[in-house]
Amino acid sequence: EVQLVESGGGSVQAGGSLRLSCAASVFTLDNLVLGWFRQAPGKEREGVSTIVGRYGTTYYADFVKGRFIISTDNTKKTVDLQMNNLKPDDSAVYYCATGPYLAHDPKDPLTQLAMGSWGKGILVTVSS
Repeated sequence: EVQLVESGGGSVQAGGSLRLSCAASVFTLDNLVLGWFRQAPGKEREGVSTIVGRYGTTYYADFVKGRFIISTDNTKKTVDLQMNNLKPDDSAVYYCATGPYLAHDPKDPLTQLAMGSWGKGILVTVSS
């Protein structure tokens, strides 16, 4: 297992920004797909964004395109999610996850199944 620790959650007003960070207990991110998922109360968990560790290729769910940016820091071994123009519907517990290079489209449920390691999740609340 890869240990994942999320940080950076909190509460903001609509239109504001937050930056989430996830630290991974690995020597390198090169062989991993990393991603962020979220789950609102009473809703199913959904994929937000993924990134291929070695190449930096990014993928986004349609509802965050143009607003969120996923990135990695190979020195700090983190995967980060810059969230801009936040909306109340973005309120959720956000989970960091990682797994082997099997699936990487955040819109594909298979991507969630392929993730072998998950963080505990952090709460993001966007108020209007």
